[in-house]
Amino acid sequence: MVEQVRAVLPARLALEVVSAGVDQGRLTIGVSSAVWASRLRYMTESVRKRVAASTGAAVISVRVRVVPPGPGPLANP
Repeated sequence: MVEQVRAVLPARLALEVVSAGVDQGRLTIGVSSAVWASRLRYMTESVRKRVAASTGAAVISVRVRVVPPGPGPLANP
């Protein structure tokens, strides 16, 4: 689903998408920071329509979330 979401977004914004999935008609998109989440929220209706058309999934709503980065490499003590 991540690749389908990235395909409908501008290139720079697509790079910041880290997760995506549909559950009970809700498309949840995870992005790397609040700045990108804000930009994506302006586009939710067009993203909803385009992802639904490209995947055939029933997408009723879109939720955008900031996904914190995972832990970095652990230093050896």
